[in-house]
Amino acid sequence: MSPFRGSDPLTERWDHFEFAVTDRVATVTFDRPDRLNALTFDVYADLRDLLRELPHHPDVEALVITGRGKGFCSGGDVEAIIGELLRMDARNLLEFTRMTGAVVQNMRECPIPVIAAVNGTAAGAGAVIALAADLRIVADNARFHFLFTKVGLSGGDMGSAYLLPRLVGLGRATEILMFGEPIDATHALEIGLANRVVPAAEVAVVATELARRIADGPTFAYRATKLLLTRELDMGLAPSLELEAMTQALLMTTSDHAEFHAAFTEGRSPEWRGR
Repeated sequence: MSPFRGSDPLTERWDHFEFAVTDRVATVTFDRPDRLNALTFDVYADLRDLLRELPHHPDVEALVITGRGKGFCSGGDVEAIIGELLRMDARNLLEFTRMTGAVVQNMRECPIPVIAAVNGTAAGAGAVIALAADLRIVADNARFHFLFTKVGLSGGDMGSAYLLPRLVGLGRATEILMFGEPIDATHALEIGLANRVVPAAEVAVVATELARRIADGPTFAYRATKLLLTRELDMGLAPSLELEAMTQALLMTTSDHAEFHAAFTEGRSPEWRGR
């Protein structure tokens, strides 16, 4: 654990989704299969807070987010959230929308790589959570559905109007967010929304194998790479080059870089330490 954590202990139990850590790979499983893992206020809040805590876990180097049952996440629960929102005033509504945005911000700013194992429908906020992950492993029967305009709201929600054009291009993102039509797995792979499409029964296995590859690799370098990819989205070439130069110079002083050279010289595989 970081020596700069402070006195607040890490949360030992999360009540609104399943959280487990196995050999440095953490898994969040949305656990409301009877509602296609629809989100509640509490799920949003817990996910926001977990993502803020996760970098302080000494035993986590990769995170997989998935859903139990046939769906990944169907977005905000119509009964538990939308009905309540209709009774809220502007101040509470803004507090809610800022909370949902904080989930995405914490996903992107968390240095630990995040893999979405999209085992079924990813709709509304569920589609944005998958979008905000670093990698998306998608079941061949899954669909993405950015359906905000279909409920009379802006297609830009939780950062989707920022993230989606950077992933699939402005023209495609405009059509997707404007009309809210479903995107099947094949089309998602074609436009770059999915990294890999696999049979539904293999989603968890492939996602975990990828997370295991991250956790067993040069994790300090992986974290730095995620940071650069996130920060340079809003930077010009000159500051990007300077940030990369400073980051690379720092990584040249690490034990992992020295280990690469020693392993190469000795004709063996590196033993990465993440230091």
